[in-house]
Amino acid sequence: MYLILTASKDTYITNKIIDNNFRAKDANVGKAGTLDLFKLYAESISGSNTSPKELSRALIKFDLQPLYNLTASNLDLNASNFEVKLKMYDLLGGQATPSNFNLVVYPLSKSFDEGIGRDVSSFGDLDSCNFITASYATGSTSIWAASGANSSGLLNSQDIDFITSGNLGSEIVDLGSSQNFIKGNENLEVNLTTVVSATMANVLPDHGFRISFSGSEETDNKTRFVKRFASRQSSNQLKVPQLHVSWDDSRIDHHNDFIFNVSGSLFLNNFQRGNRANLVSGSAAAAISGDDCLIIKLQKGEFTQYITASQHSAGTDSTAVAGLYSGSFAVDLHSSKKTNSKINQVLVDLFNHSGSITFDEYWMSLDESVGFYTGSLNIKPARSTSYSNQPSDLHFRFFNLAAEYSHTAVVTLKVFAEDLAIKDKVSKFPYAKKSIILSNVYYRVRDVKTQEIVIPFKTTNNATKLSSDSEGMYFEFRMEAIPADRSYVFELLVKDYGLNQMFENVSANFRVIS
Repeated sequence: MYLILTASKDTYITNKIIDNNFRAKDANVGKAGTLDLFKLYAESISGSNTSPKELSRALIKFDLQPLYNLTASNLDLNASNFEVKLKMYDLLGGQATPSNFNLVVYPLSKSFDEGIGRDVSSFGDLDSCNFITASYATGSTSIWAASGANSSGLLNSQDIDFITSGNLGSEIVDLGSSQNFIKGNENLEVNLTTVVSATMANVLPDHGFRISFSGSEETDNKTRFVKRFASRQSSNQLKVPQLHVSWDDSRIDHHNDFIFNVSGSLFLNNFQRGNRANLVSGSAAAAISGDDCLIIKLQKGEFTQYITASQHSAGTDSTAVAGLYSGSFAVDLHSSKKTNSKINQVLVDLFNHSGSITFDEYWMSLDESVGFYTGSLNIKPARSTSYSNQPSDLHFRFFNLAAEYSHTAVVTLKVFAEDLAIKDKVSKFPYAKKSIILSNVYYRVRDVKTQEIVIPFKTTNNATKLSSDSEGMYFEFRMEAIPADRSYVFELLVKDYGLNQMFENVSANFRVIS
C-alpha cells in the first residue's frame, strides 16, 4: 500500500528586520504559497547592532487519521516494511539559493495555528502563529517556550517547543532527521518512520514538525538566503508538502505457482451475499475463527498430507480478517525419497514420469466432518515455471478500471497478463483463458498532464507489489492517495523469471474527482 498524505497546516515564522527599524516577530504567513527558510547575517541594522542575525523556521502538520483508520485492518505499525517519508518540493523562482547546508526536522511539543497571513514582502499581516505566539484560542494565548519555537529537550520535558530525543520503549533515541543540500535546489526527503510510529502509538504528541537549518548554521556568521519550498497553499497540488507512507499489504496465493520442497501459501475466501463472512460449522452455526481452526488435506491416491490453516490477520493488533483463511506449508519430495514407503515411492515415480503432480485439495473442519471447499493443487518442480519457457512478449490489461473515481473510492484493480509468444490451444469449444501469474510485479502512477511520477515503483518494501490469487493478479488502491481533479495512468514493472521489464501506459487513463 502506498498513501500520500498532504499537510493539514503549514507556515513559517521569522524575526526578520523590516526597514532597519523593527523585527517582524508578530507576522504570520500561514496562507503564503511558499515555505521560506533563510538565515541572514549583517544584512540589516537593528538598533546599535550592525551585524544582527535574522532567520526563519518552518512548521508543518499532517492529519494522520487516514492511517489510524487502517491500523485495525491493513496497516501494521510494527512491521519492518512500514515506512514514512516527508517530502517537500523546491521552488525555483529566480531567487538566489544557498548551497552546502543542512536542514533538520524535529517533532513539535506544542501545537500551532496556521493563521491567515500572506504578506511575505513586508511581513505586515499579524496573526498566530508567529515568532512569539504558537496559538490563540478562546481568549487564551499560548506562546513558545523560547521565541522562534526554539526550546528543545527530551520527551515529556516541561517548557519545550520541540523534542530532540526520547525513550520510545527500551532506550533513548534521537528523533531528528536531517538532509544535506549540496547544490541547494534539491527537494527535501527525510525518513520519519520512527516519529510517526511513536505518534500513532500515543508515545509522542501529534503536533507536527519543525524544520530549520542545523544548529550551527543558524548561529554562524554566514548568510543563507533562501531555501524555498512549496506550501500547502500552492496551486500545484503535486508539489505541496507530503508524507509518503508505504508498507507491504500484498497477499500471494500460490494455487497456480506451487513448487515442491519450497514453502508456499494457500488462501480461502468466504463470502455471504457479497460480503466477507466467517465460515460456520455445526448445528449451532458457530463461526470458524482464530489460529489453527481448519485443516487443509492434500491427497493423491493413497498419499495424504494434512496442514493446519488459520484465519488470516492483519493490522497493528493482528485483527482477524473476516472470511479469509490461509495456510503455509511445503510438500517435500526429498523427504519422500528417503523413505521406503510404497505410497511415497508411487508419488515419487509419478513425479518422475510427469514432472508435476495434481493433488486433490480439501478445506475441512478440524474433525474432518464438514467440508468447505474442494479443488485441486498442481505442484511443479522448482526448476519449472508455469510456462513452456520464460515469458517473452508480455501483455497486460486492467479489466475493471473505470474512467472516473471519487477521491474517497477504494478499489481492487485486477490485472490480466498473457504471453503473446505462446500460441493459444486449439479447441472446438470455447474456454476461458487464464492469466499468467508472476510473483514480482509492481505498479506506479503517472500524471497524464505533467508526465510526473506521483507514486513510484516501491520495490524495497513491496509497497506497490501486486497480490495474486487463484484467478490472477490484483491490488487495492485508495484514490485518496493521489490529488483529485487530475488524470492518471498505471504502469507496471516486472521483476520475475530473470526479467526486469517496465511497461509504460499499460492501463487506460482514469480521472479522480473531488
